[in-house]
Amino acid sequence: MDNQTNLEKLNDKVSQILQQYHSLKGENEMIRNELVTLKAEREIKNQEIEKLSEENAMKDLEIEEIVNKIESILG
Repeated sequence: MDNQTNLEKLNDKVSQILQQYHSLKGENEMIRNELVTLKAEREIKNQEIEKLSEENAMKDLEIEEIVNKIESILG
């Protein structure tokens, strides 16, 4: 009877470990999916920042051209 009790205890522990494993596996998958999503969002934001930086540089050139025209008119 004592062996059966030990066997049942071992079975319970193994079942708990398996349950914990599956729980952690699911959590890991959710975190992995979130990471993929965040990386994709970061890439989109980086592209937007690059686009806005280029637009800003073009606006700076336009302003410089306007200032040069004004100086040539006044100068």
